[in-house]
Amino acid sequence: MFKRLLLALASTVMVLAGSARAEVDPDYSVVLLTENFPPYNMAINGKNFAQEDNIDGIAVDIVKEMFKRAGIKYSLTLRFPWDRIYKLALEKPGYGVFVTARLPEREQSFKWVGPIGPDDWIMLAKADSPIVLTSLDDAKKYNVGAYKGDAIAEYLTEHKLEPVTALRDQENAQKLRDGQIDLWATGDPAGRYLAKQEGVTGLKTVLRFNKAQLYLALNKETPDEVVQKLQGALDKMRSEGFVDEILNSYL
Repeated sequence: MFKRLLLALASTVMVLAGSARAEVDPDYSVVLLTENFPPYNMAINGKNFAQEDNIDGIAVDIVKEMFKRAGIKYSLTLRFPWDRIYKLALEKPGYGVFVTARLPEREQSFKWVGPIGPDDWIMLAKADSPIVLTSLDDAKKYNVGAYKGDAIAEYLTEHKLEPVTALRDQENAQKLRDGQIDLWATGDPAGRYLAKQEGVTGLKTVLRFNKAQLYLALNKETPDEVVQKLQGALDKMRSEGFVDEILNSYL
């Protein structure tokens, strides 16, 4: 009888200890970094540096609500370039970066929360362009613009294309309009939104070569309970229709 009581007590202690471990430290805070990537993230003043309430966009609205619901503290900064903030999130505990594509080669580099929104990969050309593509290989004979450090640029390089990269993706809209590149490899809907902001219209999709989803990438040292709380909050937001409402409000 005494042994059974001891076993029961030990089991109760283990359960309580597990519950305690599942709680998030109330002082824990995440340094969130993002970039100008309309319509998902953007500085209200259009510049390459902004903080907190001076940043908006589809992903920003979703991530802010997600952290609020999960009860996790954060700071939010938009800065440039993408390579730098991606590296910070990769190397610094307590950091996270959004939005970014969750690719097989990145899977073990971060802890992931999402998806936040879609990001199909497309090739855009001018409306009067005679270019016809049936596969990515067909694009090898053309000058293709892409965003430096972005997953799309990396994908093209892996597939033996040599993209002409720009420090800001919207620069490619101007290059395409001015004939400096033949094709623009970008995301959809992001590319069309950026082009419109630059006053570039009449582009057409000549190839849709991949489908991707965009995520919040957290440093690998982020506690699992933080990731679980954020994912749970996002899942509930999606089931309530909150995520679709935000997407539709921008697009």
